[in-house]
Amino acid sequence: MVDENKDLGVAEFTEGIRERVGENSGLDAVIKFAFDEGGMIFIDGKSVPNIVSNEDLPADATLKMSLDTMNKLYRKETNGMMAFMSGKIKLEGNMMAAMKLDQILG
Repeated sequence: MVDENKDLGVAEFTEGIRERVGENSGLDAVIKFAFDEGGMIFIDGKSVPNIVSNEDLPADATLKMSLDTMNKLYRKETNGMMAFMSGKIKLEGNMMAAMKLDQILG
């Protein structure tokens, strides 16, 4: 993405995820990131080509967190499981779908 020390916003994360997901990620799930500060990232990994947008559409799993938490995940200052266990990430929906994110974002 960009400078690893700069906090990224929704637009930068959307573009970075779009690059990583690509045409066909094999994700086979619909996942949404909803940020406490507002904004979201929607990943349709079931359609081909995969779609990454900022629309608020239904998803198999929704991960709710702050942009600060997303930046810490990106900089590898924390990991998803630790953030989830400590309550920094809240999950609605299918946990197995959310865990598939590791294969494209890990």
